[in-house]
Amino acid sequence: MKEYIKLAIKNLRARRLRSYLTVLGILIGVFLIITLLSLGEGLKETVMRELRMMGKEILYVFPGELSDIMTIFFGKAQIEQKAIDEVKKVEGVELVVPMNYKAETVRFKGKAKMVLLFSYPRKEAQELFKTDMGWKLKEGEWPNIYKEEEVILGKLVPEDIFPGLKPGDKIEIGGRKFVVKGILQSIGSKQDDSMIGLDEKIYKRITGQREGAQFLLVKIKSGLDPERMAQKIKKALTTIQKRKKGQEIQYSVLTNEKAGSIAGSILTVIQVIVFAFASIAIVVGGIGIMNTMFTSVRERTREIGLMKAVGAKDFEILLIFLFEASIMGFLGGILGTFLGIIFAKIIESYGQVHPIFYFKASITPGLVLFGFFFSFFVGLISGYFPAKRAATLKPAEALRYFE
Repeated sequence: MKEYIKLAIKNLRARRLRSYLTVLGILIGVFLIITLLSLGEGLKETVMRELRMMGKEILYVFPGELSDIMTIFFGKAQIEQKAIDEVKKVEGVELVVPMNYKAETVRFKGKAKMVLLFSYPRKEAQELFKTDMGWKLKEGEWPNIYKEEEVILGKLVPEDIFPGLKPGDKIEIGGRKFVVKGILQSIGSKQDDSMIGLDEKIYKRITGQREGAQFLLVKIKSGLDPERMAQKIKKALTTIQKRKKGQEIQYSVLTNEKAGSIAGSILTVIQVIVFAFASIAIVVGGIGIMNTMFTSVRERTREIGLMKAVGAKDFEILLIFLFEASIMGFLGGILGTFLGIIFAKIIESYGQVHPIFYFKASITPGLVLFGFFFSFFVGLISGYFPAKRAATLKPAEALRYFE
């Protein structure tokens, strides 16, 4: 068996350029699979972790249907004040926090930039952010619930938008002066970490919004079933719509578990698509191996005949060619896996400095082994038919091939 492996390696070295190009085809496919799957799984784990941090008692109410996710998150529909009041009346609801956001011009030391503002009823919501949603301060302190002119900043505001901005400094929004009281630790995404939080009342005066909300955070009483509470809230909102004439606004009520399920499903679909496209590259690499092996069989027909003439059996010829194919597949898998891991880690490191969404590349032993052995089997399967053809050549005909 050692001699067969040595002979296979010798044959590959004799045709180095062709072997390198064939290995490169497998390498690219494995590289794409390892990189994209590790990043996708890392993103999925981060999303699920963020949702778990918020606790089961937090529900989300959005205008729009779950079947139209884009409308829910990017549409312009708002939850009317009557609907907000109706949610507050639902038995078992402990707290309702209307949330709004809008980009406005913010000025600091002569510089003016567009920054996303978010509003919240400070007296009711600030404790919710700290205890139920896991928001923590990096610097400073939380704004005084009775002082509208105090604001809180996302982590990236003093780092990327207004470098050097710190607690105690003053900024201008809509012609009004505000004092920076605190800077939050990372909430989880670049957008969230680039926002400035204002009290609901002053936010409405600056933006001109009088009532309603873009979405609601609803805290239910401890011990209640989130799914049943979501149904009760949905029923209350449906009831108010039936009493109202004109175009109805549909509402979606999400529990943490439901939101996690939706996010998980979306990310899983993305991973499957990524895997499918990356697999195409591996299949192309497999075809390259098959083409290389068929060419090798054709070029070495006389050599095969000579080996058979001195006693080599069909099975031994088959093994030599299978070893060649599997070595190319396995080598491409090893190199592709390690390059994929390195590239995923580079993207992870870049994301920590220039974050779009904070996550870690998920490099598991199973993923590494998959990269190794999947390419090995692709090489083995791709090399089987050329190897079978080589093994079935008749010695007399093979020896006359170049004569």
